[in-house]
Amino acid sequence: MRVGITGHRGLDQDVERQVRRRLQTAVRRWEPAELIAVSCIADGPDSWLAEAVLEHGGRLEVVVPAREYRESLPSWHHPVYDALRQKAIDIHETGLTVSDSFAHMAGSEILVGLADELLAVWDGQPARGHGGTADVVAYAERTGTPVQVVWPQGATRG
Repeated sequence: MRVGITGHRGLDQDVERQVRRRLQTAVRRWEPAELIAVSCIADGPDSWLAEAVLEHGGRLEVVVPAREYRESLPSWHHPVYDALRQKAIDIHETGLTVSDSFAHMAGSEILVGLADELLAVWDGQPARGHGGTADVVAYAERTGTPVQVVWPQGATRG
């Protein structure tokens, strides 16, 4: 079972705790030996799911949206990104260089194409820019990939 992830970054600590708990619960539905997370391993839900799957005994495949992707992430996240990338059993690349919204959506399309199910840490609101969480959810729905929304009731993002 390949489980993809998309979600909002920059969540406050309370929402982060709730989302992490929900992702850990979601991961326990599957047998560890059969579970593969598919993630771009950005800060936030991407990394939280990857960590939860690895802790559960599953494996990780990484999608890299662009060659400059790592540098576009916050510098404090680089050690986490590097550690998770080293644990990946496979790495999928778009072939793009610039880490922009076009590349992020291209990476998400690859991710959705690899996933049997997509977990979406999504507040249900429209994307704030091309390639945002809502766009990835819509793409998954158009292509027939089941989506499970993981969002704490009453939570908001800043």
